[in-house]
Amino acid sequence: MTTDTAGPLEPLADRLARTAPGLRVESGPGATGLYAYDASNYRVPPQAVAFPRGADDVVAVLRACREAGVPVTARGGGTSMAGNAVGPGVVLDFSRYMNRILDIDPAAGTARVEAGVVLDALRSATALHGLTFGPDPSSHSRCTLGGMIGNDACGNRSVRDGRTGSHIEALEIVTADGVRAVADRTGLHPVDPRDADRVARLEADVRRLISDNLAQIRTELGRLPRQVSGYQLHHLLPENGFDMARALVGTEGSCAVVTAATVRLIATAPAVALLALGYDDVVDAAEDVPEILRRSPSAVEGMDEAIVATMRARRGPDSVTGLPEGRAWLYVELDGDDEATVTARAAELLDALKAGGRMTGGRVVESAAERRSLWRVREDGAGLAARLVDGGESWPGWEDSAVAPEDLAAYLRDLRELLASHGLTGVMYGHFGAGCVHVRIDFDLATDEGRTAARRFLHEAAALVVAHGGTLSGEHGDGRARGELLEVMYSHRMIRAFAAFKKVFDPDGLLNPGVIVDPTPLDADLALHTPEVLLPVSTLFSFPHDEDGFEGAVRRCVGVGRCRSDVGGVMCPSYRATGEESDSTRGRARLLQEMVRGETVQDGWRSTEVRDALDLCLSCKACSSDCPVGVDMATYKAEFLHQHYKGRIRPRSHYSLGWLPLTSALAGYAARPVNALLRGPIGGLLARLGGVTTNRTIPAFTSRRALRSVLRGTRTQAPAKALLFVDSFTRAFRPQVAGAASRVLADAGVPTTAQDGLCCGLTWVSTGQLSVARKIMARTVAHLDNGDERPIIVAEPSCAAALKRDVPELLGTEAARRVADRVRTFTGALTDLADQGWTPPPLPENVVLQTHCHEYATFQGHRPADLLRRLGVRKVDEAEGCCGLAGNFGFEEEHYDTSMAVADLALKPRLDGIADAARTAVVADGFSCATQIDHLAGDRDLRALHLAELLDPAADQPGETS
Repeated sequence: MTTDTAGPLEPLADRLARTAPGLRVESGPGATGLYAYDASNYRVPPQAVAFPRGADDVVAVLRACREAGVPVTARGGGTSMAGNAVGPGVVLDFSRYMNRILDIDPAAGTARVEAGVVLDALRSATALHGLTFGPDPSSHSRCTLGGMIGNDACGNRSVRDGRTGSHIEALEIVTADGVRAVADRTGLHPVDPRDADRVARLEADVRRLISDNLAQIRTELGRLPRQVSGYQLHHLLPENGFDMARALVGTEGSCAVVTAATVRLIATAPAVALLALGYDDVVDAAEDVPEILRRSPSAVEGMDEAIVATMRARRGPDSVTGLPEGRAWLYVELDGDDEATVTARAAELLDALKAGGRMTGGRVVESAAERRSLWRVREDGAGLAARLVDGGESWPGWEDSAVAPEDLAAYLRDLRELLASHGLTGVMYGHFGAGCVHVRIDFDLATDEGRTAARRFLHEAAALVVAHGGTLSGEHGDGRARGELLEVMYSHRMIRAFAAFKKVFDPDGLLNPGVIVDPTPLDADLALHTPEVLLPVSTLFSFPHDEDGFEGAVRRCVGVGRCRSDVGGVMCPSYRATGEESDSTRGRARLLQEMVRGETVQDGWRSTEVRDALDLCLSCKACSSDCPVGVDMATYKAEFLHQHYKGRIRPRSHYSLGWLPLTSALAGYAARPVNALLRGPIGGLLARLGGVTTNRTIPAFTSRRALRSVLRGTRTQAPAKALLFVDSFTRAFRPQVAGAASRVLADAGVPTTAQDGLCCGLTWVSTGQLSVARKIMARTVAHLDNGDERPIIVAEPSCAAALKRDVPELLGTEAARRVADRVRTFTGALTDLADQGWTPPPLPENVVLQTHCHEYATFQGHRPADLLRRLGVRKVDEAEGCCGLAGNFGFEEEHYDTSMAVADLALKPRLDGIADAARTAVVADGFSCATQIDHLAGDRDLRALHLAELLDPAADQPGETS
């Protein structure tokens, strides 16, 4: 066993060392701080986190914890919004190692999976057989099957596919006393014959409990499709065959720990149509749901305007396309075996809804790209609603109530009135076709008065939904958020039956305590209930979008976990490379929150735990765009490094690479001897002394003479319409890009004048030398903010991003903001400023493209891929992800392996897939991206071109100047 446990956990650690020698257990602040949170309002630091590799490890933990009296909480992706995945004892993280798909049987239509398998991984594997797992929560890219079983999750297509429980054939469980068993549709069966008596007694006790409560179970449970609250004991009724598997689904890990499951698969429909329908408000939308349901849709999803506005503000106006006019929308999906039939059904439904008169607009979304865009808005709803475009914060707590679909409009109308009577605002979205409403509310959970008001509202909301015949929870489970409210929904006798059911399985109350049975108060353990004294925070970055500065910025993370996705977007490359929670954007943000609290992490800015968690952050900035709440970990890391090393000796690479703009400028005066020196033995010694890896070739410096020659060539006879900012990387390593950019822009009707000798300060920012960065930036702004209003075009995307975002946020002056407003990338300049009739020289048929992460994150709506397609490139194969070099990161000795692992995720497979190099160009505007490509190419005849080199009218072939 690998562990750092101490203190009261020592007896537990000693036992685990004997019984599970390979088990990884962590109990330091760097682990417990991460796992104190899920996606709910709660914070419950565990004593330790264990990472089982198999069922035997789980048995060992449960037996040891029972002996020591330590609670156990099972956890998957940690995306619970009700507080189901946090606990005070040992947290079992199944997602790290127990994530194997054990079997797929296409003929039987089943799959056997471990609890930590991510839903999308299962769906990708089964898609090869034309099958899928029906329930599809919006968190499908990171939620685990174990978590879905714990909550009885549903998803966007629950109108047709229902809840997780209806797709479960069998569960492999471990009981609180460490007995392995299989729960299936006929009962409970021991894995080890020696446990037969124990399992038989357990089953007999359950049967006796059901027999004693038949009337209550039949009248109170299973009344509507989304009734997830409480335990699903009706599946154990005689008429339902004593389905133990389904009864344990939705118990939130409070009765047994699920280690694996056999699930039933369904066939994927070959034809799909999506309708986007606009309404004046969500109540009008809900009024049309019964009519829509008569057409047998596969999905009916709703959302209000606040979510769409936030998405457009965060990712650009083009991030949401295809929505009709309205302030609330429904997505209606129809599917079937025949495209013509599905299309006809969609048209008929549209006509029927138009005749109804409530719709403000509607259309069939035919573009696959538009469909993906629209579904992403809906799937990011929880995060987008958490931090809105106006900066307001909203929270879960009443985010999962459900009623019968035909009563949805009336319930929403009454719920809005209740919110208004309490002076609260709610952002509404959800599975309208199933009557399930997700609403995030602007509770004040940080003050005693606000928490009292929230408690009062929640009790009244519970009474309201019960009055409408509904349920407290429709798929998220009760957890800590609604366990206390079960007494509003159920009779005292049913509450006692729930308690008795748990006691049969968990007599000592050690499995996920405080959830469903004997619940903790709903306003206990709130994360916003902070200590009176927080870490004094005085930062150099201004964090202008966060009212509370750095504290408010790191609080943006609400735990939805999109950064734990393996596919889609760019965030988070380090997590994708390592699979560790501590290397995810969420994990880092949570640890920074702990640092501000000063409880688990007690060393403030000097914290080594926070430093270590930030170590593998590539500062790619992708999270600032991909994260639904806009966490910007690159900026947080820069601020932390500034504070952490203030007045201290820094890592060697902070000097060798952080001061690169200055050293490269000096090297330009003697480029030839410097390059020769670096290529020899002394170069390796200097690299090691500077903390730079020797696995890479140091790029050759350009001489001042060569730079002057290129800059002379950028002069044009026509009056300059823009400034061409010659950044430090272009100046030092590839001045030919400046020449090509000048020629292309002139050819496109945008003659420029070169601005040399200035720096954006990026390398000092990324290494946390913010005081120096501010001086560099202030000088640059003073030169550029001289009354000139012409656009500033920057060929290097990372420098453009620094001028656009870092400069105004670090300087905080009007002059810095004026300069930032003028900044364009090369792609952006051609997109916005080029003559309408401009056509480039002939282009290759195929382009493999690596978009710089900073360009991806900062310049929404100006993507190189879109420009290349518009200019006539037939096939653009974009490596969706970070290149791995990431400025100084991949040159640092200790980060080389991670850098290459990140490259293996997207970039290297694209390069390896080039079949015809003569007809394929490789384009990478970022200097670090191009350097990584050259490194990966090795002896192959591949060279990364800047887009300007590809479009250069003076080139005989792309990248070759005549």
